[in-house]
Formats: sequence, structure tokens, C-alpha cells
Amino acid sequence: MSLLFSLYRLAARVLPEAFLLLIARLGIAAIFFQSGRTKVEGVLTITDSTYALFRTEYALPFLPPELAAHAATYSEHLFPILLALGLFTRPAALALLTMTAVIEIFVYPDAWPTHLSWAGLLLPLIARGGGAWSLDRLLGIELADSGEDAAGFGKRSAPVE
Repeated sequence: MSLLFSLYRLAARVLPEAFLLLIARLGIAAIFFQSGRTKVEGVLTITDSTYALFRTEYALPFLPPELAAHAATYSEHLFPILLALGLFTRPAALALLTMTAVIEIFVYPDAWPTHLSWAGLLLPLIARGGGAWSLDRLLGIELADSGEDAAGFGKRSAPVE
């Protein structure tokens, strides 16, 4: 059992929070960006099939289909790019979490395991921001956590035995 705890401590030392937040940012950004790319041709020309989907399968009770198609498509492009850059990370992650909730509640309520995994990537970004390896930090939008060094590693306390 002490070998297992040693491995846990080693992982905590070699996997800085900045790396974990970067992986979360890139992972969830890829999911939403790829979804956005299926809705367009060229750079950002929304396809007829996208409008059709928002009139039928993706229909929302509170938003006209054309407006929903534009909002979803542009959101699935803008917010993932911001997350990949680590720029305005918290608002971008919150926007995608809100989008996830709308999808879960109104479009695909049986897809909760998928949506829960998306939330699992987005919630740390909302709570912690983009991390030390983000434009938010570089530009001073987010300040360094007092428990983190310049490379994004948390300060180390004595190992617990």
C-alpha cells in the first residue's frame, strides 16, 4: 500500500495543475469545436442541414430555430478557441457549461453521462481559471494562485506517510 501512496505523491509532484487545466481546456475545446465545424461549410457559412436540425431535433422552446442555429454554431467556434488560448477561460467555460445544460434539458436528456463528462472538464476551469499556462495569466487577467509557483506547480508540503 505504501508503494501506491508513493505513486500518488509522485503524480502530484510531476503533474502540475497548469498541465491538468491545459488538458481540460484542450479536451473540451476539441469536443465543442468539432461539433461547430459539422454545422458549417467554408469558414462560418451555416449549412441548410444545420437550420433543419434546429427546426426539428434541436428545437428549443424559448428560441427561434434560426437564432438558435447561429448562437450554437458561433458559440461552438468562439468559446473553444478562447479555451484553447486560455483567454477569458472562466466566462468561456461557463458559456459552454450553460450550453451543455440546455442540450441536456431540452435536446438530449438521455445523454447525461456524456454531458456529465463535459461538466467534469468545464467545472475546474470555472473554479480555477485557465492556470499558469494561459493567456489569462500572461496578460494579468487572472492572478497566480498563492499556492502555485511560476511554472504552475503547487507549493509542496511535507509528504504525508
